[in-house]
Amino acid sequence: MKFVHTLLAASLALAVAGQAQAAVSADEAAKLGSSLTGVGAEMAANADGSIPAYTGGLTTAPAGFKAGDSMRPDPYAGEKPLLVIDGKNVAQYKNQLTATTVELATRFPSFRVDVYPTHRSVALPQAVLDNTLKNATNAQPLEGGLAVDNVLPGIPFPIPQSGAEAMWNFLLRYQGVNIASKYESWNVDSAGVPALAVAGQSFINYAIYEDMSKPISGKDTYYQIKLYYTGPARRAGEAIMLRDAANPLEQPRRAWQYLPGQRRVKLAPNLAYDTPNPGTAGAGTYDDVFVFNGALDRFDWKLVGKQEMIVPYNTYALTYQPDAKALTTPNHLAPEFVRWEKHRVWVVEGTLKEGARHIYAKRRFYLDEDSWMALASDQYDARGQLYRGSFAFLSQSYDKQTPDASPFMIYDLVGGSYNINGMVGPHGGIKYGESLSKAQWSPESLAGAGIR
Repeated sequence: MKFVHTLLAASLALAVAGQAQAAVSADEAAKLGSSLTGVGAEMAANADGSIPAYTGGLTTAPAGFKAGDSMRPDPYAGEKPLLVIDGKNVAQYKNQLTATTVELATRFPSFRVDVYPTHRSVALPQAVLDNTLKNATNAQPLEGGLAVDNVLPGIPFPIPQSGAEAMWNFLLRYQGVNIASKYESWNVDSAGVPALAVAGQSFINYAIYEDMSKPISGKDTYYQIKLYYTGPARRAGEAIMLRDAANPLEQPRRAWQYLPGQRRVKLAPNLAYDTPNPGTAGAGTYDDVFVFNGALDRFDWKLVGKQEMIVPYNTYALTYQPDAKALTTPNHLAPEFVRWEKHRVWVVEGTLKEGARHIYAKRRFYLDEDSWMALASDQYDARGQLYRGSFAFLSQSYDKQTPDASPFMIYDLVGGSYNINGMVGPHGGIKYGESLSKAQWSPESLAGAGIR
């Protein structure tokens, strides 16, 4: 009997170690929709009014928008910058800028930050907000925050208690259910020469949002992406597919790749973590895509806190630019296409675990309080030196109650190159639609891409 009691106690201890209780109390969750927005952002304006109060986001299309169109006019096109930051005055604003932004302004006289009036444009479907309220007291982190359980389609931890919870808010963010767009990726080398890295068709399925009444856990897929490459000629016909699950320790990333020269679909478990992404010419890794993606298990995550930062926001001019090459200049993106605004962001820091392998020893992420999108990051090497920095470009699809940050980029501050990805402007913009069929999400379907 004593042995049985000991065994039961040990089992209970293991269960508690692997699973935490609900993140917040019912009293704390009651702040959602009152002093906090439905996803946990501060409802009020900041002290000086430079960040306005949240009033529901942008839900009215501007004049000139045609219903059903996937090219969305900029609703703020007539505005002028309130402030311009460059190498001459960057020190004055460095506490409101990412380390990468400061480095670019310091290093390149041609780089500048055009700061526009802040618009809290993010608007989300009511069903997402309703589920987020339920998640606040019911969603559970597992495995020390490396997995989640009992999460309804919505933000799992709108009042985060840890860095891992904040990162899960980003991973499970609402960005629509299905996005099917043609896109381009461009590399600019250290000599300032732009080159088309990839042209292709992407299918992104945020599987968690397919059934708004079904919580996810365990091996449930929350996200999957399928890419067909159509150019340049050396990559035409290639295809990849990735799937991520709610518990990546129980179900690691599943990945498949089709190479036309081999004429077969093969498992590709290396399409994760710090494997170099060939489409970036060495400037980024697979887990740099969309600023971050994949499992959290190689880093310890710290919630640094909330901070007012100047970040890219409402970047319609960039997202819907019909000539992607026009965005590229030597050393950095063309400043006239990047709109910057002051917003409150959650700052999360990841430190490489002892014994784990990754080219980044530390990563710092800046998560938008209104959408939980990762707007920027700074990556550091083993010496503690700033190595790379990423940005994502958020715009609100005002006709869909859907924020988007499909375009993203990364600067390699050591190699002197950069990559900008997800450029949909040359191919008709951001397109939402129905999910692919089950057969089309099968690995075998990748072989259909093998036509040059």
